[in-house]
Order: sequence, then structure tokens, then C-alpha cells
Amino acid sequence: MGPKPTVAFSHLGCEKNRVDTEHMLGLLVAAGYQVDANEELADYVVVNTCSFIEAARQESVRTLVELAEARKKIVITGCLAQHFQDELLTEIPEAVALVGTGDYQRIVEVIERAEAGERVKLVSPEPTYIADETVPRYRTTTEGVAYLRIAEGCDYRCAFCIIPHLRGAQRSRPIESIVAEADRLASEGVKELVLISQITTNYGVDLYGRPRLGDLLRALSQVDVPWIRMHYAYPTGLSLDVIEAIQSAPNILPYLDLPLQHSHPEVLRAMNRPWQGQVNDSIIERIKTALPDAVLRTTFIVGFPGETEEHFEHLKAFVERHGFDHVGVFTFSPEPGTPAYDLPSQLPEALKQARREELMLLQQPISWQRNQQQIGKIVDVLVEQEHPSTGQMIGRSARFAPEVDGVVYIDGLATLGEILPVQIQAADTYDLFGTIAKPALQTTYLSHS
Repeated sequence: MGPKPTVAFSHLGCEKNRVDTEHMLGLLVAAGYQVDANEELADYVVVNTCSFIEAARQESVRTLVELAEARKKIVITGCLAQHFQDELLTEIPEAVALVGTGDYQRIVEVIERAEAGERVKLVSPEPTYIADETVPRYRTTTEGVAYLRIAEGCDYRCAFCIIPHLRGAQRSRPIESIVAEADRLASEGVKELVLISQITTNYGVDLYGRPRLGDLLRALSQVDVPWIRMHYAYPTGLSLDVIEAIQSAPNILPYLDLPLQHSHPEVLRAMNRPWQGQVNDSIIERIKTALPDAVLRTTFIVGFPGETEEHFEHLKAFVERHGFDHVGVFTFSPEPGTPAYDLPSQLPEALKQARREELMLLQQPISWQRNQQQIGKIVDVLVEQEHPSTGQMIGRSARFAPEVDGVVYIDGLATLGEILPVQIQAADTYDLFGTIAKPALQTTYLSHS
């Protein structure tokens, strides 16, 4: 038997996709396969695709076409494979395998069957798999950060979202499994764990019969890792129990990513999110009262079918009133297979883009002001990268989540993956600029003397 083939990966999409990629990498490495970052040198290229919105689909298709033109043997995995399986196999003859979102754990088998000359299709109609702490994993993030998936899938049926169709119903991991993986990641030197799922505040409902995010946070507070951050905290799930867990645990960051999507009750009702319209203001004010240092991020969709000028003005006033630290704005993307795909009163693309631009411009001075308030403070910063041309170190404070928020540019010597105190000296709309605080400078100087 000859040497095993070399496999490269092209990762697209969200952090849930990233974790899938990391497990596939881990499984292949554990099975003795060579993994190469250079797609040109690889025998196979696994493309872990995204199909959440039109722009993501276009990027996935563009990547597949480029690899096909280069005559590479392609394994298509991820959401696009789950969504458009027959079309992909027809349109891309270079695809030697198609693997759904609930089948990526069989990647070694897929490569073996492809090597034997089979064109493989592994797509479970209803994904039910979720990896636990025993599944090998090869991290692709910076040294200090790891995503920790606590659940997969979604039980909500928002009119614009294809995720339940692509990822299946919610399935939570046991608390013990999550803590075991967190302990291992901490032992590897990880300084920040980012908890991810489709609805983090619904964690445990399927497994325990009730939400148990508060219990999970208290268990994770015992893990030896300085920062634990939550993504996708639906506002209705931020119970007193969850807030108390955040208050009591020094390593649970008061950073809340609230995917609100809109503010007007009529739009939320059309989105199949009517529960949210009545509680936005009260819950946000309750969070600010209970967690005065909370950093609030949210995302909005503009241009949903039927969104009027009045609805949009309501959203603008809402953004101004609450002064979120970070805001992401997306234009509505009509996704085949979702109820909103063929709703009447679809808005012109130009109007959607104009509203997105207007809301982003409205948020900019708010974000600028939030960053200005950091000037003069000494904040902990996780060092993540070195600027390739200037050599300047770049990191993030606890106010910034990886990949979606700003960064901190640091003057001074630092080691990748460490958390150190930085005095903030300047700020713009998105980023901060600072110098390593004096105690760290003295330590660095002594260590090099």
C-alpha cells in the first residue's frame, strides 16, 4: 500500500463551520493523512461551504469553480452540500464526494472510498450528529482562542433563516462533555473560549427539559481559562439565573451578542419572531442595570419584505436609544426553502443597500464614542498576531470578539497568545491603540537584560 493522499482544506462561513473543519482535520491527521495548507500540492481539497445567504453561496460556488478549473479532486462539505446536493454533483464533475452537515465525522471513510474510485454522497436528510470531547480536533484559530460548541441545530423557525433545514433540530452536549473539552483546551494554553451554538440561551432544553445555560456557565467558571465569551444570546433567554451566573464568575465576560434582527413588532411578526418585539427595550435595560459593564453587540436585517419607511425609522431610533457597542447590519437575502423567499412586497436591492449604509453610518459615532471612553484606561489585551509589514503586535480587549469586532494595536514587545495590560492612548470608530503598561514593560526589560 502506497502513502496516503495529501488533503488541503478551504474553510468558508461561520465559526460553527470552523469547528466542523477542525474536527475533519483532526480525524484525518489521527488516521495518518498528510494535511497541507497549499491547495496546489494536495491530492484532495475539502471545501467546507456556507449557504446562509446569497453572498456566502456565491463565495462558495466561486471557490468550487476555481478549484474545478485547476483540475483538483474536490470534496464538498458543509451547508451548501446539504442544501444543493444534486445540483452540485451535476454542475461540478470534479467533485469526488459530497458530505452533509451531519456526516462530516466520516471524512476518513469518504477519502478512502474516493481513493477506491467511488463518487461518494453522504448527506443525512435530517442531521443529528454533534461531536463531543472524544473526537480529534486540530485548531485553526490563533494560539489563545478556541471556539467551544455547546449545541448544534435550531428549533426556531424564523421566516428568513435556512439553518434549521441545513443543521437540524437543536441538540445540546452534556455539561460534563463541554467542561471536559474546555479543560483540555485550557491545558493547551487557550486563554479565551467562545461558546457557540445557534441559540446559546436555549442550551439544554432538548437534553434536560429546560434551559441550563446558567448551570453550564457556573461549571465553566471552574475551568482555568481567563476569558469565556458567549455568542448568540437570545434576549428572552437571559434569565435572572443566567445573569447571576455571569455576575458571579470572574472569567465569564459580560459580553452579550444579542441577534435582535429588528425592532418593529410588525417586522418581527413577519419574521416569525413576534415574541421579541415586546421585550427588546425592557430586557436591554435590565441587562444594563444588572451588568453595568456589559458590552452589547447585535445584528439587524434591513429590507425584509414589507419593511416600510416607518419601520426603518423605528429601527434607527431604537439603535440611537440603546447605544450598542457593536452593530452588524445585513440586507435581507431571499433564501430558497424559507417562508420569506416568496413573500409579497419584496424590496429593491438598491433600497436595501441604502438602508444598510444609513444604519451603519448612524451607528458609527456611537461606536466611536464607546471606543473614546477607553482612552486612558489600562485594559487586558490578548495578543493574537504580528503585523506582517510593521511588526507591530495586534490583539483584542475583552470588549472585542474575534473576527467580528475591532482590534487593539499595541506598541511594545509581547508574546503571541498572552494576555497583558495595555494603556489605551487613542481610538477610532472600530479599533484601539495603546502601549504595554509599565509593569509589563519592566518585566520584559528585565527578562532581556
